[in-house]
Amino acid sequence: MSKQDEKISKDLFQPADLDSSVSEKISKPSLNYWQDAWLRVKKNKAAIVSIVVLFLLAILAIAGPFLNDYDYKEQNAKHSNLPPRVEALENISWLPFDGTLTKKNGEVYDAYELKGASDAYYWFGTDSLGRDIFTRVWKGTQVSLYIALLAAFIDMIIGVAYGAISGYYGGRVDTIMQRIIEILVGIPNLVVVILMIIILKPGIISITIALTITGWVGMARVVRGQVLKYKNQEFVLASRTLGANDRKIIIKHLLPNLVGVIIINTMFTIPSAIFFEAFLSFIGLGLQDPLASLGTLIDDGFKTLRLYPYQMIFPAIIISTIMICFNMIADGLRDALDPKMRD
Repeated sequence: MSKQDEKISKDLFQPADLDSSVSEKISKPSLNYWQDAWLRVKKNKAAIVSIVVLFLLAILAIAGPFLNDYDYKEQNAKHSNLPPRVEALENISWLPFDGTLTKKNGEVYDAYELKGASDAYYWFGTDSLGRDIFTRVWKGTQVSLYIALLAAFIDMIIGVAYGAISGYYGGRVDTIMQRIIEILVGIPNLVVVILMIIILKPGIISITIALTITGWVGMARVVRGQVLKYKNQEFVLASRTLGANDRKIIIKHLLPNLVGVIIINTMFTIPSAIFFEAFLSFIGLGLQDPLASLGTLIDDGFKTLRLYPYQMIFPAIIISTIMICFNMIADGLRDALDPKMRD
């Protein structure tokens, strides 16, 4: 019998369930914009690991200066340039925490015993003035993060307000405001910052002001472009037709649609501010002793790099980790908050 002659039994078929209340039921709960973005961020392993690492570094920046008995500005000339030594790890020969140094001829000696500090333990070693590097590294991390976050926050406020006003009103207002931005961009940023720090006394406030003089320009341009894109769309025209004033349209309708772009640009601004602050400190225009930042610590360590490399290695690792983590988080947020970046 051929396959065409075979009869298919009716028992092989089952009637479809035509109950609309069941067939059209949505089993998965609906997600709003932020819930959907968070689900996509969680799929980015690099972003999640970076968030965890930054969280741990933030805790250490707050608690680190209080984890031992040394103050970040306490000097002890007798204990200068001591290498790292950790009580629980000093007997492990392959770890660099045994308190030994190597001379040029290859001879290894116990620096702590030589300087009569056998009972002392400096986890990251000491600098040329005998200050504990562990305490100073976490105090410097605290200061660097504070300056970067404060500068990024001020950049965000000024940039968003300036860009939104320029893009929304357009015309002559936009032309004048954009010419001001072009003038600021035309002046080298480093020259402006150096002049501000020379005029003002070097410190946290002066560095923050110097970083924010031209730092908001990038945010303003991005926000202006997005406002120009949205201001003629239907929801804005409807709000204007219903009698909403300009301030309400900008705050209630335009800015909520720009939150993703603002967050992403702010996250990219933070590592840039950390690097610029470290650069200013490295060239001698940053914080002054006894205050410490990651930039000043790297500058101090660089002067003795060949003799005592640990003085530069630890702050360099911390600042590199912070910058990589912020960039990874920014990349993850960009992919999650951009509606065009779909799986």
